[in-house]
Amino acid sequence: MNATVEIRSLKATTRARIIAGKVFVYLVMACMVVVCLFPIVWIILSSFKTNAEVFKGAFFPGQVNLDAYKYALNMAPIMRFFVNSVFISVTAMLINVTAVSMGAYAFSRGVFKGKETLFTIIMAAMVLPSTAVIQPVYMQLRTLGMLDTKAGLILVYCCFGMPVGLMLLRTFFSSIPLETEESAAIDGASFVMTFVRISVPMAKPGIATVMVLRFLEYWNEFTYALVLTTSVNNRTMPLSLAYFVSSFSFNYPAMFAAITLSVLPALVIFALFSRQVVNSMVAGAVKG
Repeated sequence: MNATVEIRSLKATTRARIIAGKVFVYLVMACMVVVCLFPIVWIILSSFKTNAEVFKGAFFPGQVNLDAYKYALNMAPIMRFFVNSVFISVTAMLINVTAVSMGAYAFSRGVFKGKETLFTIIMAAMVLPSTAVIQPVYMQLRTLGMLDTKAGLILVYCCFGMPVGLMLLRTFFSSIPLETEESAAIDGASFVMTFVRISVPMAKPGIATVMVLRFLEYWNEFTYALVLTTSVNNRTMPLSLAYFVSSFSFNYPAMFAAITLSVLPALVIFALFSRQVVNSMVAGAVKG
């Protein structure tokens, strides 16, 4: 009888510890969510306030006020910056993903001397900070006459994130059963045809993940855009924030409105595709 009571007590204690552990984990996660989301929510809400409400420290606006957005759109070429960012980010993303997909497939299925050595050298580039090569990049673009051009910025952006994309997509292509490609080869498909018709459709989750990661990186990039462009016609949204800080130093709602317009597209895209990005990266790691 005593043994039965002890077993029940032990089970109750164990169950209580498990519940307490889960509660602690959820509390830590909730705190992290609040810490991460609070600045974003505060900026978005502040963009609807008046200047007086901002200085009073009110968290919620007294009423929805769109004057800050009107002022920001009238006083600064936000739409020009926005269009530039969309064009540069999408174009660079498509070029990067196309090149990385072909390279990853070659490293996955191709047979050539020094393949692993070359792949290791490319992966070693991940430890090199992008700002470490900004001076030679600047000199090269000046030689080519591509400074302060969208084409020059796109050319530089295309090289960003290639090692990560190669590693991720190589894992996806390697996970595709060889029998599928061998069947296509028996039917007369060439190496390129097999890549386009068989491998790319089967690696869509990985390709979509790389596309999202590259777009977010290009959209938020600041340093190279600042150094390589000088005119309004070629500058991107992150640079507009520096312009707004100086122009709207006494109109905080307008500055918050500009920040909201700048980060909103990236937030929406990440919110829509975050689950797919995480699942694809986890799947790629497991397959690797």
